[in-house]
Amino acid sequence: MMDVKEIREYLPHRYPFLLVDRVVELEKGDSIVAYKNVTINEPFFDGHFPDHPVMPGVLIIEAMAQAAGILGFKTMDKKPQDGSIYYFVGSDKLRFKRPVVPGDRVQLEARVVSEKRGIWKFECKASVDGELAASATILCADRKV
Repeated sequence: MMDVKEIREYLPHRYPFLLVDRVVELEKGDSIVAYKNVTINEPFFDGHFPDHPVMPGVLIIEAMAQAAGILGFKTMDKKPQDGSIYYFVGSDKLRFKRPVVPGDRVQLEARVVSEKRGIWKFECKASVDGELAASATILCADRKV
């Protein structure tokens, strides 16, 4: 299990863009299960939408990509401080199934599909209370900074 202090060692993101609160399962080279607690205090809810707050889909995708990034970094035994960074470079088969709203706990799951020349492919999904909220194939590139 990884708390936010350890997560910050593996992701360069900081408030308000760090979208993984905890990692509850991680098997290097295979899969990760993490979560994001969504509260009304998130800055994006001020404008999306004030009378009907919904987490923007692009941030759900970003949260899945961040979970995948942690899995990639842990698998390679690297950290951003080692001069490596994971760039989100693509998404395929993206689908949204339900809105994510304040009070939801979004479970983020990623599984390694392949890695070739520093390009990683992950099958990802985000769910709330066992109900699928979003899914996608996400591509990340491991690059030197």
